[in-house]
Amino acid sequence: MGIRKVSWNGKRVTVAGLGVSGIPAARVLHGLGAVVTVVNDGDDERSRAQADELRAEGITVRLGDGDTLPEGTELVVTAPGWRPDKPLFTAAAEAGVEVWGDVELAWRLRGPDAAPWLAVTGTNGKTTTVRMLASILEAAGLRTAAVGNIGVSLLDAVLGEETYDVLAVELSSYQLHWAPSLRAHSAVVLNLAPDHLDWHGSMEAYAADKGRVYEGNTVACVYNVADKATEDLVREADVEEGCRAIGFTLGTPGPSQLGVVEGILVDRAFVENRQKQAQELAEVADVQPPAPHNIANALAAAALARAYGVEPKAVRDGLRAFRPDPHRIELVEEIEGVVYVDDSKATNTHAAEASLAAYDPIVWIAGGLAKGATFDEIVAASAKRLRGVVLIGADRALIREALARHAPEVPVVDLDRTDTGAMSAAVQEAARLARPGDTVLLAPACASMDMFANYNKRGEAFADAVRALATTGRV
Repeated sequence: MGIRKVSWNGKRVTVAGLGVSGIPAARVLHGLGAVVTVVNDGDDERSRAQADELRAEGITVRLGDGDTLPEGTELVVTAPGWRPDKPLFTAAAEAGVEVWGDVELAWRLRGPDAAPWLAVTGTNGKTTTVRMLASILEAAGLRTAAVGNIGVSLLDAVLGEETYDVLAVELSSYQLHWAPSLRAHSAVVLNLAPDHLDWHGSMEAYAADKGRVYEGNTVACVYNVADKATEDLVREADVEEGCRAIGFTLGTPGPSQLGVVEGILVDRAFVENRQKQAQELAEVADVQPPAPHNIANALAAAALARAYGVEPKAVRDGLRAFRPDPHRIELVEEIEGVVYVDDSKATNTHAAEASLAAYDPIVWIAGGLAKGATFDEIVAASAKRLRGVVLIGADRALIREALARHAPEVPVVDLDRTDTGAMSAAVQEAARLARPGDTVLLAPACASMDMFANYNKRGEAFADAVRALATTGRV
């Protein structure tokens, strides 16, 4: 169903939630002639200001009640973070009213000549992979943008004046849950680990929502050879005839896979003779930083680009041009032979374990809000790499207990404070534990909101403390 086949004029649409997705959706639908009512749980000063702006444009806004379905609603368009068990959605289901997310709305509003989507999801690495993919597509001379859960809004990309050849689309599990008709050109699930289970209800439901990204793929379903669950999702997907399963691996690739051979990223999927040929794409040194999980991201991005027909040279040039966003395994300083790395974005154990696997020996700064996570697995896997550990944050005791069970010989500094100044003390303690050749790694494995506004602020505090140490010898 596209924009030309939907009569929006007079259609009664309820938009669930103000904010970065709800406000643009309300404005777009109102501009198409729909009768829009925005409902929102909050009734604070910011919400009232946003509501006043929308009301001035002729849009109805109802604050403080996001649970009741407005009478006569024919469609609900929801912000992706609204949980499926909200009474609003129960009422919609009982009334036979469809619920779309902003991604679904953007997909439905695409014109007949719209750019195809190359879609990326997974527990970790989505943003980096999408930005790598966009860099590769740009190197190939294609008009593209990184969109979705990153960068340009999908509605802007679909309805704006700028035209694109292809879009690199980051999709969260929330967005995929509310996007039943999405059909990508090609897609990847980078990895799967427990996350957002309070929202999805179970690991099975979480995985199923991630797997929606493969539905209807036309050229390639890209999966992680090291994560069998991603391949299982490919097997379960209903795809177009001729769509291929393409694996990526940090080892030597088999036929229909991309992998690494003697420091070279190679392609055995999009070559004429997959049994006997391999196409060199780039060197591991072209990927910055060349940590294992970042190389995996690069291979996934390369697989999607190759599925779209991009030449090998553009893969190399795009990877060389790419630099990761701040706070993602970012080198801050080297001080007296000790390297300080900021991976504040590692807000769960899966991401932190990947970061820990990239360095040895490590003084690990960890802790924050655990979000229900357990830490035995990450500690057991990383114990031999640890020179020492500095713990911060509200749930640091959970990590300390796991260290006592699996790495009792590793020195642990437990900072009994949760104020923002604790990061300076953490860096000072880490510097005391570290020796030349070590890496001091901020990879918290936890959310930041007990001490900081977000992971960015946490990473900035770490970087500031490290630079103060470099300048003065003390934080």
